[in-house]
Amino acid sequence: MNALLGRLLIYLALAAAASGAVVALTGGARPSAQRTKLARSLAAAFAWSAILATLVMVMALLQHDFSVSYVAQVGSRSTPTVITIVSLWSSLEGSILFWAAVLGIYTLFWLRMSRDRQDDPRTTSTVGVVLLVGTFFTLLIAAVANPFLDTPGPIPLDGPGPNPLLQNHPLMIIHPPMLYLGYVGMTVPFAMAFAALLGGRVGPDWTRSLRRWILAPWAFLTVGVLLGGRWAYDVLGWGGYWGWDPVENASFLPWLTATAFIHASMLEERKGLYRGWAMVLVLTTFALTVLGTFMTRSGVFNSVHSFTQSPIGPLFLAFLAMVVLASIVLLAMRLHTLAPGQPMRSALSREAAFVFNNLLFVIFTFAVLIGTTYPLLAEAFRGIKVSVGGPFFDDFAVPIGIAITFLMGIGPALPWGRATPGEAVRALALPFAVGAATVLVFVAAGMDHATTLIALGAAGFAVAVALRDMIEPIIARRRAHGGGLMDAARSTLRRTRRRNGGQIVHIGVALVVSAIAISSSYQVKAEGVVRPGGSLAVGDYSLVLNGMRVVSEPHRQRQFADFVVYREGEKVGVLSPAMNQYAMSMNPIGTPAVMSTLGHDLYLSLMHLDSREAGLRAFINPGVSWLWLGGLVMLLGTAIAAWPARKRATGPVTAEGEATAGGAA
Repeated sequence: MNALLGRLLIYLALAAAASGAVVALTGGARPSAQRTKLARSLAAAFAWSAILATLVMVMALLQHDFSVSYVAQVGSRSTPTVITIVSLWSSLEGSILFWAAVLGIYTLFWLRMSRDRQDDPRTTSTVGVVLLVGTFFTLLIAAVANPFLDTPGPIPLDGPGPNPLLQNHPLMIIHPPMLYLGYVGMTVPFAMAFAALLGGRVGPDWTRSLRRWILAPWAFLTVGVLLGGRWAYDVLGWGGYWGWDPVENASFLPWLTATAFIHASMLEERKGLYRGWAMVLVLTTFALTVLGTFMTRSGVFNSVHSFTQSPIGPLFLAFLAMVVLASIVLLAMRLHTLAPGQPMRSALSREAAFVFNNLLFVIFTFAVLIGTTYPLLAEAFRGIKVSVGGPFFDDFAVPIGIAITFLMGIGPALPWGRATPGEAVRALALPFAVGAATVLVFVAAGMDHATTLIALGAAGFAVAVALRDMIEPIIARRRAHGGGLMDAARSTLRRTRRRNGGQIVHIGVALVVSAIAISSSYQVKAEGVVRPGGSLAVGDYSLVLNGMRVVSEPHRQRQFADFVVYREGEKVGVLSPAMNQYAMSMNPIGTPAVMSTLGHDLYLSLMHLDSREAGLRAFINPGVSWLWLGGLVMLLGTAIAAWPARKRATGPVTAEGEATAGGAA
């Protein structure tokens, strides 16, 4: 019953998406109230069909309906309920179904949020492009990756459960959905850009709306990337959080171009500059999400995050080629409508900082893309196997990252238009002094790694600019209008929410940069075999093995090694890394144990464990807590920047409130 119902819903979603795309695109070209209404109805039918099909699959998983092929593939009666639901996106067929459901959710949001703009042909065309994407994914489900097929042969009594790596940490409950919300969410901005180019009407109003629609998926993608780093840190046991793995890079690439667009859109809004470039970034971001889905789900990349082998690779590449080709053709056709706007007047200006910022983001994206795809291309065209390791990526990521951090402070410090050299020096002197003082503080603390100190100086400089940018308007308002400091702060922050949210994001980025710089340069490592009563020293810690113990759970058996942690002779705690043996898996999966402080983490990971001894890796990772704190600060800033402002009854938007919004990132 579940299989039949699921198939019917998928076929209905496919029919609604395909017919709705035709109606909507026709309605965008030749506007008609009837076509618009029909297109929106078909879009809603697609969305609800995809969502309901996904709920049917969740029900089949919870019911352990092994007559459904996907349930027989990933389900297990011993798997906890939450992990059973998580198995929806643990393999190819379920993940593509989940992709379609998330697209359905975004489609419903677009239909609701665009009700007041139904008469705009671009709105209808946007629906059509979204439905074209929906057509591809539902066709993929129906023809190649259908999770609702009947299980061939006798129906099994039980199944293997999902990949053990997906069961070993609670972050797998939220990490993949965050990435999907980021990936799939880029469909709407792509559709908006495509629709505007189709109609030849790309203007500041549409770009503003486009930026608002890209902020949410950008935030989800940010969360997904950070949670992916935390998952790697807590599960893989190598003491790090980012290894330039192909699938890690797949989520990072669209994040880079989306970030570049957020900055470029401010140039278009403020000065009418680089309108075409902003469209290129949006279209590229969606193309990179398609590439990322291909990298994750095709099985052609060797990755700890790639949990499946599948035959869909050529179809994804064909879809990617169509997206890229259609985008290039459309941009070429509409090039004359993408007015360049006012020329940039000076290199000492906010516009110039934004342009250099965009240039660095694009170079960063291109370098990561080349390093990620080169092994695949070399094997496909030259028949040789090559690998591109972390040092290749670090060689360009470090200088580009530091340069972007400096520009993150320089841009908001300079005015629009032109600054004289004297004005630029006055604007940048105090932040540079703070950056230099930051370096001196860390030198006094014993740091001597030049690149790390430069990165910390850049971070201190950027934080100083951000704080000054938020504090100075508060002080100015209090001087002008009197009253208390808190009243001035509330009034100013309300009027400059977008700008201040962006500066809070910059502070979060500075914390992340600082964490990466410190943790990558000053990690301390030790490893060895420890028997009960024995010890291993790492830094100023001594780790004494107190014993082993076994804990049995319905779906796995966990063997712990209990280490008493001493620091300078004083007991500071107990850490218990574990090895987990899952019923349907031959190889055990480790779970590291971490003791975190604001300054550093003590990280223990087992290489092997039996009743006689434990093979232990121990790391001291300085600054890692700053990474997670910086991510939270970035999300706080994004929420503040994207929070809808209250509409005023009278009066225009002030220059202080909107025109200075270029600081938002």
